[in-house]
Amino acid sequence: MADKFDVIVIGAGPGGYVSAIRAAQMGLNAAVVEKWISDDGKPVFGGTCLNVGCIPSKALLEASHKFVEAKHDFDDMGIEASDVQMDVKKMMARKDKIVKNLTGGVAGLLKANGVTAIQGTGKVTGAKQVEVTDKGGKATTYDAGNIVIAAGSVPVEIPPTPLVDGMVVDSTGALEFQETPKRLGVIGAGIIGLELGSVWNRLGAEVTVLEAMEDFLPMVDGAIAKETQKLLKKQGLDIRLSARVTGSEVKGKEVVVKYTDSKGDQEITFDKLIVCVGRKPYTQGVIAEGVGVELDQRGFIHVDDQCRTSVPGIYAIGDCVRGQMLAHKASEEGVMVADIIAGHKAEMNYDAIPSVIYTFPEVAWVGINEQEAKAAGIEVKTGTFPFAASGRAMANNATEGMAKIIANAETDRVLGMHIVGQHAGEMIAQGVIALEFGSSAEDLALTCYAHPTMSEAVHEAALAVDGHAIHMANRKKK
Repeated sequence: MADKFDVIVIGAGPGGYVSAIRAAQMGLNAAVVEKWISDDGKPVFGGTCLNVGCIPSKALLEASHKFVEAKHDFDDMGIEASDVQMDVKKMMARKDKIVKNLTGGVAGLLKANGVTAIQGTGKVTGAKQVEVTDKGGKATTYDAGNIVIAAGSVPVEIPPTPLVDGMVVDSTGALEFQETPKRLGVIGAGIIGLELGSVWNRLGAEVTVLEAMEDFLPMVDGAIAKETQKLLKKQGLDIRLSARVTGSEVKGKEVVVKYTDSKGDQEITFDKLIVCVGRKPYTQGVIAEGVGVELDQRGFIHVDDQCRTSVPGIYAIGDCVRGQMLAHKASEEGVMVADIIAGHKAEMNYDAIPSVIYTFPEVAWVGINEQEAKAAGIEVKTGTFPFAASGRAMANNATEGMAKIIANAETDRVLGMHIVGQHAGEMIAQGVIALEFGSSAEDLALTCYAHPTMSEAVHEAALAVDGHAIHMANRKKK
């Protein structure tokens, strides 16, 4: 194995492996360092996303949703399905198979593109040096013309609820339950908490979500957040806001949780407890002292808009730098950095990064929301359209939710798109493209959409910005 590379990437998650592949495609001699290891001693690629995050959680979300459909919704369509049961262990085995296929696929992509995979824990020891320590403790130093830190993030732990194996778990542990708990507690009503809570709620658990913040999904447009909260409560999720957890104790096969809310001190008992209060950058031990790479108090690496750190030739991307902790954001940063290292001009539009919550219905958004526009003093006009008025939504038995577009009142330029509904995560791409190309609401309104589709709700929302929605009453007249 060569001991010198044009680019060494630390971390083979969705940011790291994509960056390494792109660098190789640009003609650079690239290597990727990964500490996760398989039983046969080989590196496991894909990071949190493929192994214990995005992909496995979506496998469980999809399986649990189909279970609910078969048990409760098929009858409306004339499909008789009696005595529907969920085999949780089989569901988990399917999830594991999907993960294995994808991580193996990444290994194949790296090999096909000529990327050298190095197993071990990577550490930046100099401006152009990376030290890799293997599972046996042997350290090897590699020279690099450029270094990309893509170390990712880890779940945040909080003192009131220390993890207890199998009883009090983080998001990773929640993906490994082999049976449905009768009473499940979730601390945190963010994206991860709502998704995991939805999975086990669908499978029969009594789910209580404790959220310290007063507002539900404050990062989401207010109208969309309100609708989402209503729909999730309708499904059986007990979401308690302004509930600050103060302690927990495992007693036998139960977890007793103490919290405070507007009524004072409270206590509730669960069979399992999931702690989902966010993630923090994994940067401790990744950069040696004296290298000169600047970090903030929370451990995030300081970078500019093109992911350059304070040391020339060292870049950082993904969860360990500013911005949203999203796999697709990390991947695009990885491509941008590889292109820059190869001598090309590259940049990212950080105003056009979509977010998705994969509950049912899904919640997706891009750009600013109405409350952010108001806080910034931007005068906007909005258009909304309910899926209840969509023919395809009726056919799909998915009439809950709405699409909303926010446009600049003066220029008509689209500033944000927000959707709660079936396939919202797919439809939000229209908003991303609209923001990327500086489209107006009128541009979307004058576009021909296929009928019947769920995406027609976006078309109607664009028409509604100026009061011209066709399939909704009380529109403006000219």
